Amino acid sequence: MSADDHALLVIDVQSGMFNGTRIPPIHDARLLLGRIKTVLDAARQSGTRIIYIRHCGPSGHLLEAGTANWQIHPLLAPREDEAIIDKRTPDAFHETTLMTELSAARVKRLIVVGAQSEVCVDTTCRRAFTLGFDATLVSDAHSTWDNDTLTADQIIRHTNETLAGWFVQIASTADIERLLS
Repeated sequence: MSADDHALLVIDVQSGMFNGTRIPPIHDARLLLGRIKTVLDAARQSGTRIIYIRHCGPSGHLLEAGTANWQIHPLLAPREDEAIIDKRTPDAFHETTLMTELSAARVKRLIVVGAQSEVCVDTTCRRAFTLGFDATLVSDAHSTWDNDTLTADQIIRHTNETLAGWFVQIASTADIERLLS
C-alpha cells in the first residue's frame, strides 16, 4: 500500500465518548483507544495522511462544539500536520471539506477507525463507497454502546458483516499495522 494514495480517517474519538461524565464510556474504551493508537502510530510511521473527523453537537449535546467533551481524546491527539474536519451529521462527507481535502491529495484508499459503529462509521463507509473510494474498515478499532435491542459487541459484528464486501474491505488492527509497515 502506497502512503501517497491513502488516508486514515479517525472518526469521532472525542473525550466525551470515553470519560463517563454524562454517559458510560463507549464499549471497550481502553481497548479501542489502544487499537486506534496502534493504527495511528503505524500510519504516522508510514507517512500516511491522517484526517480526524470531529462531531460538532448543538448546545447541550454530549459533543457540544467548543466543550471539553468535544476535544479529540488526548491519547489520540492530532499533530500539527494532521487535519481535523468538523461535521454536524453522521456522514463525514456531508457539508464538510473532507472530499476537497481527499481530492486535493489524490487519495483513493481510506482506512477507517472510530465511533460510533452503526452511525458515523457506517454512514461514512457507505458514502465513501458511493464516491468511489476503496475503503478498509478496521474491524476491531471501532465501537459503540449497547442499545435496547443489541449489545455493543453485536452491533460491532453486525456493522463489520453488513459493510464487508459491498462497501469496505475488513482488516484487523494487526493486519493494518503489517500493511502499513
